[in-house]
Amino acid sequence: MKKFGYVLLGGVAVMVLLSNLAPMIALGISLLIMYYAYKGFLKTDSTFTKVVCAIVGVIALFASASNLPAVLGFVAIYVLYIVYKNWNKPSKKVKESSDPFTNFEKEWNDLKGNL
Repeated sequence: MKKFGYVLLGGVAVMVLLSNLAPMIALGISLLIMYYAYKGFLKTDSTFTKVVCAIVGVIALFASASNLPAVLGFVAIYVLYIVYKNWNKPSKKVKESSDPFTNFEKEWNDLKGNL
């Protein structure tokens, strides 16, 4: 039943990723343009070039803001990573021993830890 949940969660994450793939690419391109506009703004001494870099940077900022739903695509990538990591992880089943000495040691350690 656990694997079915992972398959269902992974399937939904893949659909969200594929639907947000184009906005993710556009967000990356606009952030790259904004980065280079900022670097050009800091490098130059010319006022005209500073104004042009600032205008390009503001336009890239607005383009980045319009592609903000692409963050859902990055969340989907993270969910797919978690599903992949937990796919073959064994479930934690603690087997209780009926040996009285083992139970005594466990209880003794619990008591020592609470003091």
